[in-house]
Amino acid sequence: MNHLRKIILKFYTSYYALKIKKRAKSCGDYLYLGNKSYVTSNTYLGRHVSFNGMQMFGNGKIEIGDYFHSGMGCQIITSFHNYEGTAIPYDKSFIDKDVLIGDFVWLGNNVTVLGGVKIGDGAIIQAGSVVVKDIPSYAIAGGHPAKVFKFRNKEHFLKLKEEGRFH
Repeated sequence: MNHLRKIILKFYTSYYALKIKKRAKSCGDYLYLGNKSYVTSNTYLGRHVSFNGMQMFGNGKIEIGDYFHSGMGCQIITSFHNYEGTAIPYDKSFIDKDVLIGDFVWLGNNVTVLGGVKIGDGAIIQAGSVVVKDIPSYAIAGGHPAKVFKFRNKEHFLKLKEEGRFH
């Protein structure tokens, strides 16, 4: 039974990986899916991207760098209702904002990233966070809204990067 489960899981992840590769504007080598994930047609994926349950919504451009990892239940939302339009609480138009995520970024479980945000290289976003503002490179941020509370050891990070020690 365990062997059959592995075969089913491999088929399941291969199926969703194929769907992502067909839908995304571009997709680098070595896309890994640990759980069902969706991208938009305006998504650009780097190399060695790992999704464990990512959902993307909206018309804004989404760029994700190399060696990206996401936990389960993550979302990136790039389109928002226009609450200053011709009707209340909002009209039929949308406001689209892009998202840029650098290399070696790690999102914990259930992180939401809203449009208009840039997350720098090597940043870590704590589980359950909502990212509404830019997060600088090497920052560790969390909360609702996410705030930087610590920085990675940049020298150690760069040494590991130079040695090619990637997960």
